[in-house]
Amino acid sequence: MSIRGPRKGENYELSVDLNSEYREKRKDAIKRVIASMTVGKDVSGLFPDVLKNMQTDDLEQKKLVYLYLINYAKTQPELVILAVNTFVKDSDDPNPLVRALAIRTMGCLRAEKIIDYLCDPLQKALRDENPYVRKTAALCVAKLYDLKPELVIENGFLEQLHEMISDSNPMVVANTVAALTDIHSASTANQPSTSSDSSTAFHITTPILNKLLVALNECSEWGRVAILNALGRYQAQDDKESEHICERVVPQFQHINGSVVLAAVKVVMIHLRKVRREELEKQLIRKMAPPLVTLLSSPPEVQWVALRNINLLLQKRPEILSNEMRVFFCKYNDPLYVKVEKLDIMVRLAHERNVDALLSELKEYASEVDVDFVRKSVKAIGQTAVKIEEAAEKCVNVLLDLIATRVSYVVQEAIVVMKDIFRKYPSTYEGVIPTLCANLDELDEPEAKASLIWIIGEYANKIENADDLLTLFVDSFTEEAYPVQLQTLTAVVKLFLKKPDSSQGIVQRVLNTATKDCDSPDVRDRAYIYWRLLSMDPAAAKSVVLSHRPPISIPRTTVAPAVLEELIGEIGSLASVYHKPAETFIGKGRLGADAMQKRAVEEADESQLSTQKALQTVVAGQQSENLLDFGDEPSTDGGGLSGLAATQTMLSQPAAANLIAGTSSNPLDDLVSIFGNVSMQPMSATPTPAPSQAAFGFGQPPSAAPGGAFGGLMTPTVSGSSTSPPTQQQQKPEEDLLGLF
Repeated sequence: MSIRGPRKGENYELSVDLNSEYREKRKDAIKRVIASMTVGKDVSGLFPDVLKNMQTDDLEQKKLVYLYLINYAKTQPELVILAVNTFVKDSDDPNPLVRALAIRTMGCLRAEKIIDYLCDPLQKALRDENPYVRKTAALCVAKLYDLKPELVIENGFLEQLHEMISDSNPMVVANTVAALTDIHSASTANQPSTSSDSSTAFHITTPILNKLLVALNECSEWGRVAILNALGRYQAQDDKESEHICERVVPQFQHINGSVVLAAVKVVMIHLRKVRREELEKQLIRKMAPPLVTLLSSPPEVQWVALRNINLLLQKRPEILSNEMRVFFCKYNDPLYVKVEKLDIMVRLAHERNVDALLSELKEYASEVDVDFVRKSVKAIGQTAVKIEEAAEKCVNVLLDLIATRVSYVVQEAIVVMKDIFRKYPSTYEGVIPTLCANLDELDEPEAKASLIWIIGEYANKIENADDLLTLFVDSFTEEAYPVQLQTLTAVVKLFLKKPDSSQGIVQRVLNTATKDCDSPDVRDRAYIYWRLLSMDPAAAKSVVLSHRPPISIPRTTVAPAVLEELIGEIGSLASVYHKPAETFIGKGRLGADAMQKRAVEEADESQLSTQKALQTVVAGQQSENLLDFGDEPSTDGGGLSGLAATQTMLSQPAAANLIAGTSSNPLDDLVSIFGNVSMQPMSATPTPAPSQAAFGFGQPPSAAPGGAFGGLMTPTVSGSSTSPPTQQQQKPEEDLLGLF
């Protein structure tokens, strides 16, 4: 019987080949190791075998081994020490590519045990005769600072970097600027209060400025972006210097790389703030248009980034592309996210001279098959009407043509838009109301229903069958969405205030339904407010509900002016794409583990404080019979505890003690038990008379309320002086405020 040997795995075969006596076989094995590593296989067990192949004259093999080391240095920190001698030897190699490769790899390993061995080779590399080695070493200093800042400062690497800004090679200058900028950003993030006095701060002076401007035209695209970002941080001494910087940066508008173009636009936009000559300012703005238009011929993803930045630029200076609206017309193969951005920009660029072309284009978009794009196109028509008063009538005619198509989602979006037009131009386009009302059966979306109800309520005195139309919504009141319920409630009250004789029944119905059958606190609260206003002072109700509203307008900017200035300085970065400051999504804006733990402790403290406040609120509530009693008469209660004192009294109850200690299993039940156990009787011997509930129609059905079917809604005054029956004056503890709802 033969004994079968252990099955050999792929890693074993690779290990055998890595130790082969044939060079080509070893190189092929390293390639297979890298291939396995690339697809996610764990080949960390081959670390010693790969490490043996470091000392070779084959540059390709050396790069592969270094790539492997970078990937697995964190998991095998003890074995990385074995590679130090080879790194130090390679940093003295006659070939500059090998020297640069060794320095770059040592900077990328991010293993603390190897950092101390990096300093001497890095010192020599910063003074190397070859510019390729020097530019690699400059970036390595920034990586070293990220790992161990004190080591960079102690060895004088920062002073060497400042000297390298005067280097004769532009790529060395660019990499030096990039390294110093990264170090400056890291130091200011860690020490914001002392960043100005720190030796790590990168302050651009006039001599440094001139060197950067000289190197700008000779760098690679990455180097140009780094230098342009540094120029954007520079504070010009006067308008002459700002003009000089703008003139030197303008040639970068012609660069083929979009990042360079956006970085150049950012620098010009920043330094335009100090330019005093109007003709130069107009000239610079005119030169910005062609490169921005050129960016729109990029692939969709790059195009979208460019559009987001253009949107930001137009909020600051709309005149940049005022004559270029046609280049933003949507193409049939544009993705939706690109089309949406183009729509927004077209509305921004709209004015009296190009509105006809814009409306024609938007009308075509409204017949597309993409529902979301069609909706946004119809919305853009409404925004154009609100923005340009002279074109409002044309926009309304286009919307009427779209409504005539009887396409459901087009009709509904058009009605929503018409509501905004009525708010902007009240009593101007009343002739279209019958057309809108004729499409009542087409509406099935809450926003469209709410918009039409608002129009009916606003023009109830001019719509003969307004009460019939609103009755349809009152009949299905409890089935509608909350926005529709709120609009129905307000529209019916408007109808009652404009046509009191014919609408008492419908307003009583909607108020009863909203206060008794509706589960939304917002709807109930609004119904109670309207009911109280109508019952106490119809004139005040008229001044509140039918008050004059300021006309709406399209905001010129989507962010605050201060934020806009900050975002202009971040053009070409994620901040300008998100239209949010960088702190909101990176760095301090994120919550790490420590911050989460700290926040949890703070929330626990806040929870205990809120429990204490809840108990105080409960005690304070015992002194009030009716939440809706807004009378100005001072309370005549002469004794009894209130506020903190009352809370301390209630702490003797087990439920209150559980709440304070945070051991309550059901806080709501405990609160209700406290609320029910405390007597609601006023402690004064002579209680203050309260307004009768019957005057508001809350305490009894509408048919039994005084004043006819409406329960006294038209009575301008409330008989607050009448005394309530003794049974109402002495309520049981259980008959609390919850009984009203």
